[in-house]
Amino acid sequence: MNKSVSMQTPDDSDGYEVASFSGGPFWDLEAAFRRVEGVVSTATGYSGGTTQEPCYSDVSTGKSGHAETVIVGFDPAIVTYRDLLEVFIAAHDPTGREYEEAGPGGPYRSVIWSHTSSQESEAKAVCAELRASGRYDSPVMTTVEPAGRFWPAEEHHQQYYEKLARYFAARPQ
Repeated sequence: MNKSVSMQTPDDSDGYEVASFSGGPFWDLEAAFRRVEGVVSTATGYSGGTTQEPCYSDVSTGKSGHAETVIVGFDPAIVTYRDLLEVFIAAHDPTGREYEEAGPGGPYRSVIWSHTSSQESEAKAVCAELRASGRYDSPVMTTVEPAGRFWPAEEHHQQYYEKLARYFAARPQ
């Protein structure tokens, strides 16, 4: 059974901050963030929907309204929120052309979930810069929304690519 986590504001008692992103399969985004120096934790899960305690099969149909999401714990003394925004933009297609499920309400839609007013301002500025850049042939579909409930994905979805690599490394040749 999933347990929801309220991610309205980060717990700054350890000096770390929290950021959350959705855009395509969460495995891809999580792998990109885990390579960033200053990222201290990641978790895959679901945000923005209406179903309580969603599971992967609920979300993948698009009927729950959730987006596949990665929540990132980071040390702002090492990596800035702006740096994480740039990793996010580089790690997925903000136009949504890659995936049919990237449309409004789809599980692969592009969302920056803001946990603070400063995150909201910075994310909106980055999106405006991206739209004005002419970098893409299609419109940038990334939205900035307040972080709400985050439902952790099932354990086998956490650090998926690392688990997959260990599986293949352990297989007899």
